[in-house]
Amino acid sequence: MFPQTRLRRLRSHPVLRDLVRETSLSVCDFILPMFVRPGKNIKNEIASMPGNYQLSIDRLVDEVGAAEKLGIRAFIFFGIPATKDAQGSSAWHDEGIVQQALRTLRPVFKDVLLITDECFCEYTDHGHCGILHDHRGTLDVDNDATLPNLARQCLSHVQAGADMVAPSGMMDGMVAAIRKRLDESGHNNIPILSYAAKYASGFYGPFRDAAESPPQFGDRNSYQMDPANSDEALREVALDLDEGADIVMVKPALSYLDIIRRVKDRFGVPVAAYNVSGEFAMVKAAAARGWIDERRVALEILASIKRAGADMILTYHALDAARWLK
Repeated sequence: MFPQTRLRRLRSHPVLRDLVRETSLSVCDFILPMFVRPGKNIKNEIASMPGNYQLSIDRLVDEVGAAEKLGIRAFIFFGIPATKDAQGSSAWHDEGIVQQALRTLRPVFKDVLLITDECFCEYTDHGHCGILHDHRGTLDVDNDATLPNLARQCLSHVQAGADMVAPSGMMDGMVAAIRKRLDESGHNNIPILSYAAKYASGFYGPFRDAAESPPQFGDRNSYQMDPANSDEALREVALDLDEGADIVMVKPALSYLDIIRRVKDRFGVPVAAYNVSGEFAMVKAAAARGWIDERRVALEILASIKRAGADMILTYHALDAARWLK
């Protein structure tokens, strides 16, 4: 069709390569996950996630400030509570760790987006994402009993200063329950970022260390998605959008680029992708051994996630990537 076309001509000069580049990566694409815990002057590096920390609130303020100076404008917070119980009740207490963090951060940082992860695995003593019940002789999460608590947690975070809530427990009906509670409480303008297609993945391992939230028994296969399924992800996304989700997320990102693309093509809504802890840790480990160029590989991964259709990327590479992209 184009007999004289030689694509190498368009790669012959670095400026020309920039001009024809189809996907651009910017620090504005990143959401930085952060872990907050009780105490003072605490900055504990997470061994399996170099450069990421469990932070007390005073140190969290410093770290958010440093990230903002690099151009990062969106943050998602995970709480590590002082106490845990079977319901995860500290998740909705006014003096919960995330609530305290939000009330401290909000007056200091007027122009950043404060997002809160909404789940119970960090807050329950059993490490599962809601209230447990006996299902045919096996303990499992009681979906419907968990929904009111999830809505209560979200409202508590919004009242403390959250700009957006991000339910991650993959409970059926979670978006509808949250939307109803927020609207009834006068917070109809608060958006919901739903972990709509969250897979039961082996890539979450380092996060369990960071959030101190491994299940004390069993696994999460009964409520997170089977990694072999693709059409199911579209059904999950459709349900969450029908219930009022404003942004939908695919998690993990790197092994699920096809899901990101299918979601974007099918629904045309804002799509987030979570470049999760295991994906991050593998890059860090290989780079530490001199097997790969960390900067090149990390930016290539982030660009691939954006190219697949993600509008925003939750990533532990955010601080390094912000420096590299300057």
